[in-house]
Formats: sequence, structure tokens, C-alpha cells
Amino acid sequence: MTGEENLKERIKRGETTIGIGLPIGSTKAQIEQAYSKDPAYNFVSVDSQHSPLDETKLVEFTKAAQELGIPVHFRIKHTRYAFQVGNWFDLGPSMIEVPQSETEETVRDAVDFTYFRPQGKRSWGGAARVGQDERSGIPEYTSWWNSYGVLWIQVESIQAICNIPMLAAPGVDCISWGPSDLTIDRNLNPHHPLAVSDDACVEYAVKALEGTGAKLAYRSYDFNLRDKYIGMGATVLLERPKP
Repeated sequence: MTGEENLKERIKRGETTIGIGLPIGSTKAQIEQAYSKDPAYNFVSVDSQHSPLDETKLVEFTKAAQELGIPVHFRIKHTRYAFQVGNWFDLGPSMIEVPQSETEETVRDAVDFTYFRPQGKRSWGGAARVGQDERSGIPEYTSWWNSYGVLWIQVESIQAICNIPMLAAPGVDCISWGPSDLTIDRNLNPHHPLAVSDDACVEYAVKALEGTGAKLAYRSYDFNLRDKYIGMGATVLLERPKP
């Protein structure tokens, strides 16, 4: 954990923040090797929405990353599991993403179980929690966590994009992008003004986020597209590791 960056503060300041996706079974050496490819990297990411989830492997991954001082982003399996984010935070991630979000109820559950009281109602516990070795007391840890933990809400449909002002509620740090599912939805709604292109949707989202405090996170996957999406207003990017 020593040296792990407070990404919540970095994101709030609008600084460019870049992560790389890795397999959940990656070893400490593999994490370190991939992360060393670019000094611009700020976190590593593992996914369970479209991949098998072994929670023991998730704990092993987060423990290895913590020992390297690298924050971990984790995308949960399904929208309807938003109420379980507190349990997954207990397994060591610093950032959690809720996919295919469209409703206020999803955001309310995610916020409630990301943060401890008085900001939320997450339960105390978890042997693998990030930062616990440095903060043993409950008041000290909960206060620190509420200023550290990062919550992403992913939008993957035209309706979700239109709902951004509601989805970017207090406690939500990032509105993240699902370009593939959004492409499917745009093709199903060809006459909607936002159906013209993914870039048009991004431009709309950046404007919709003004004044909310949340930032746009984009899965570009390709480091060659980094400047494009930064120029469009995305401040958090998720890429594949450089070769």
C-alpha cells in the first residue's frame, strides 16, 4: 500500500489518469512488468463483467498490486450487483465500476455501499481492504476511505447518456464509457440525435458532466488514441498495456 496514489483527488482535479487492463491471474512480476511500460500509468484494472470471477484470485491480484503501490480498478459482474460493491471493496480494489447503469436506484445502491457512514452505509470489515495496515482504527480508516475510494458508473446506451445528470450524483467520481454496447444501441435507434457517432455521444457527455464533479472515463484500449480522447474532454482512460 505504501506510496499508492490517491486517484480520487487526482480525478477531481481533472488530471489525466490512465489505467491498463490485466488478467485477474496476473502475478506480481507480470503486473510490475506491464505497469513499467509507461510512466503515465496510474492504475491497473481487472474485469469480471465479461470474464470469470475467482474472488480468491482477485484478493491475490489486489495484494500484489498494493505491495507495488498500484491502485486497482475492478468492474463488477452486473448492474444489479451494485449493492455488493462494499463486499468487493473489502477484497482490495481502490476503484469499482458498475456496468450498464441507467437508473437512479443503481447509483443510490453503489454510493451507499461504496462509502462508510455518514456518506453511505457500507459495513465495516474485510481482511484484504486497501490501506488498513496503515490505519487500524475505525474512525481513522472510514474517514480516510471516504476521501480515497473511487466509484465509476458506466453508461452503455443512449438512454444512459441522456440520464448522465442524474447518474453523476454526489459520490460518483467517473461516468465511464461502454463504446461496444453503445454502438449496438445506436444502431437500434438510428433516428436519435445521438445515434450519429460515438464521438457525438462523447461530446454530449462531456457537456452534461459540467458542474457535476464527475469526470468522463473512456475505454480507448489503444494508447495511440490517448490524445484524441483527452482532447475531447475525457480525463480518465483505460488502455491495453503497451507491448
